[in-house]
Amino acid sequence: MTRNFPHIFALIFCFLCSLSSPAQQKALDSLLKAGTLEIYDNPDHAIEIGKKVYGESNDNLKTKLNSLMLISDAYSSKRDYRKSLEYVIRAKNLSAKSDNVLVQIKILTKIAIQYHQQRIYDKAIQYLDESSKLAKAYPSRDSVHSQIGNNYAIRGFIYKEQLNCDIAIEYFRQAITEYGFIDTQMINANISIMKYNIGNCYIRSGDNEAAKKSFIESIAHAKKIDAKSLLAFAQKGLAEVYTLEGRYPEAISVLKEALNVSGGVGDLVLNFGIYKGLSENYLAVNEWDNYRKFHQKYLETGLTIKESERKSVSDSLNDLSKTQQIKVGNAKKNYIFLILIFGFLSLLTAAGILLHIKKAKKKAQLLRQKIQELQKN
Repeated sequence: MTRNFPHIFALIFCFLCSLSSPAQQKALDSLLKAGTLEIYDNPDHAIEIGKKVYGESNDNLKTKLNSLMLISDAYSSKRDYRKSLEYVIRAKNLSAKSDNVLVQIKILTKIAIQYHQQRIYDKAIQYLDESSKLAKAYPSRDSVHSQIGNNYAIRGFIYKEQLNCDIAIEYFRQAITEYGFIDTQMINANISIMKYNIGNCYIRSGDNEAAKKSFIESIAHAKKIDAKSLLAFAQKGLAEVYTLEGRYPEAISVLKEALNVSGGVGDLVLNFGIYKGLSENYLAVNEWDNYRKFHQKYLETGLTIKESERKSVSDSLNDLSKTQQIKVGNAKKNYIFLILIFGFLSLLTAAGILLHIKKAKKKAQLLRQKIQELQKN
């Protein structure tokens, strides 16, 4: 009987292993979901989660792709578009091994986002068109509502930045319609972003009431999922409307709330806008000490942003320089290789010519000998 124990233990071990794989996958899926919720408020943690999931996903292609896209989104939230592009390109290369159309749609959309963020609008539209074509041809419409919504949203951003807010608003509304079929935390975050941008468009067109309504709705969706960054942005937008209406104390009150909410977010651009709003409103009510305090913070934050952008450009130039050095090095190697090949072929040609001349001389000598023999006869 004891001889069977090792076999029994082996069977039990195999059974446990068969259970651990689905359990591990479930845990990784839960991590990805948790990381997705931290993209805006804690992107560094989202990046850590994405890298952890990627490292532990073994040969699960879908999980690897989702983890790479999570990392890309988190870097985008940090406004590190160079790193974001790096990871989405890795995802695109890896997706070549997949026949999952939904994944391909997501990656095409994310590449479009990268081009939009770099203001290369024609390339962004090109990838949006590819993504849209796949999404609209997908057999299950319910599976692509969020992707079609994202497609409309990015088009809205492009038109907004090109100062055509009327068209932008229509795209944002179409995005919200598609998002309306889904009720998840990420979708609520996206709707909050759409409402915020619609509010900004209404400010441009001078419709303060419509802007106010959009910002209040944006705040409601951000609060629903406790998205601090989105909440602070929407509050900043609402305060801007109050400033335009001359309601300075109310604007200050909302901006102070936004500053409190954004404390743990660490978004320099958000803080820059809040400091700017507070300094302007304190100036309007003649509170000079507070004006100087927040104007100084506004200037310091602006300088930090500029230095960060300069560093990013410098890093990009360094990377470009390294790439060029590699290309030059490879070109030199290729050039030397071609010279060696040419030299070798030249030697072969010369040797062939010499051999041909030698054979010709030998033939000529033989002919002369035969002629001499014939003459003797």
